[in-house]
This record gives sequence, C-alpha cells and structure tokens, in this order.
Amino acid sequence: MREIVVISGKGGTGKTTISAAFAYLAENKVICDLDVDAPDLHILLEPAIRERHDFISGHKAVIQQDVCVQCGQCANLCAFAAVQVKEGRHVVDELRCEGCGVCVALCPQKAIVFPDSHCGQWYVSDSRFGLMVHAQLFPGEENSGRLVSLLKTEARQRARAVGLGTILCDGSPGVGCPVISSLSGAGLAVGVVEPTPSGRHDFMRIADLCRHFRVPLAVIINKEDLNPAEAEAIAGLCAEQGHTLLGRLPFDPVVTTAMVCRKALTEFDNVVGNSLKDMWSALQALYPGK
Repeated sequence: MREIVVISGKGGTGKTTISAAFAYLAENKVICDLDVDAPDLHILLEPAIRERHDFISGHKAVIQQDVCVQCGQCANLCAFAAVQVKEGRHVVDELRCEGCGVCVALCPQKAIVFPDSHCGQWYVSDSRFGLMVHAQLFPGEENSGRLVSLLKTEARQRARAVGLGTILCDGSPGVGCPVISSLSGAGLAVGVVEPTPSGRHDFMRIADLCRHFRVPLAVIINKEDLNPAEAEAIAGLCAEQGHTLLGRLPFDPVVTTAMVCRKALTEFDNVVGNSLKDMWSALQALYPGK
C-alpha cells in the first residue's frame, strides 16, 4: 500500500486544491484530510458522513463546588491562569486549562476531578471521489498530532478491509506535530511551494523535515509566474538536494472559479488542471502502486 501526503510549509499555498485534483485522478484510494485544526477538503468533496466518532484525548480539571472550600490553592498553583474567581467561586476556564493535573494532585480538599476531554470528532464518509476519513478539532483544543495519527490508522485499516492500494492525504500546514504525524509511514511527500523568499524558506523547512524522516519529497511550484526568479531558485534547490520537481503551475483565476463551483481542477478542461494531470502521471512513475 502506498501513502502520499501533500504538505506545505504554511497555509494558503494551494495544498488542498492540489490534493482535491489528485483525489479525482487517483484510483483505488482512501482520501484522508489530516488538517484537523482547519479542514476544508470536505468543502470541495462534499462527503456524506457514514460514521461519526468522538475524539477523546487528555483531561480538563473541574472543581466540585460542593466540596471546594475556596482556599485558592489551585489558583496559586496554576501556571496557566486557568483557575479564576467568578461570583465568589473558583472555577476552571477550559480554554486555558492545559491538563497538567497539578491542581488535582495538590488540592487539600481533593475537590478537583480530572475527566477525559472531548476534543473533537472524526468521521468516515463517502465522497464523490471515494472513501474519505476526516476530522474536526473543537476550537482551542490540542492533541492534533494524536488525532492525525488516529486518522491515518483508520485510513490504513479501511483501505486493507476493502482492498484499496493508495492512501492520499491532505496534510497539515507548517512543520509541527500534526505534520510529523502526517509523514509517519508515508512513502512520498508532495511539497507545494510558493515562489517568494518566505516560500523558499518554508520549502527548506519541509525539505529538512522530510530528510530527517527519510521520506522522499516531490515539489510543485505554485503561481510560478508571479516571481520567476524565486521559482528558479527553488528549482535549483530541488536539483541540489535531490528532490523531484514534479512541475510548475501558473497563477490562474480558474482556481477560484473551481473553488466557487466546488470542483476539483482536474474535473474539467483547463490549463492548470491539465498540468496537474501531467504531474499526477509523473508521480505515478515516481511512486507506482503495487
């Protein structure tokens, strides 16, 4: 089974647009949206949810008011200012609580409980491009790396169960924990890069990350005609560091048109979509399925 993860060093580079375009072209696949903090692949694929599951991870402190004597010890101990006084009572602000458990362990009255935290939901859905696994963290929640790992495990199990040979993932932006989880077990990363000084810097960060985890990196330069000099610099870095340059995409308003219509660029005839079809063919040769 092959796993392809589309990544970028920042948000807004066109990662999800390209993921949707590849999802239309790929056969025998599970589609996996690993951007659990701000997912948007579902907007283009319009999945019908088949299964809905709670994501439980970590803990949040809760003060039992019938036991609490309002001594204030928890407020003094909390390094995150999560314990606040409201209407004469100490209460825990869930958005500030980091779940460290110090207040639970050191409350002299044992008045603080530590229940599991319901952080979000994950789904198994049917999209018009096939089976899709995706999720949504609640605002302000953490443990996104753990949720990404859960989604990848589910995608693998679902793919094996029905005999699908490819897992195509729309990864998280940046280089943090969810991206590291996204790359775990992947056979190829596709990096979407913008031709700007910051885009080149972001490319170098994801290249270092892929090199560290020994995941081959193929690169797509998006909107390359907006800054040809930077596009050439990034292409030169690919050649120097041994990364495959899948191709370059021009800036084209057709991308926005496709978004408004909730279509992938490869679903209809256009210059950018046709270029992406060529890149998908090159990717197939670079990382063939079994």
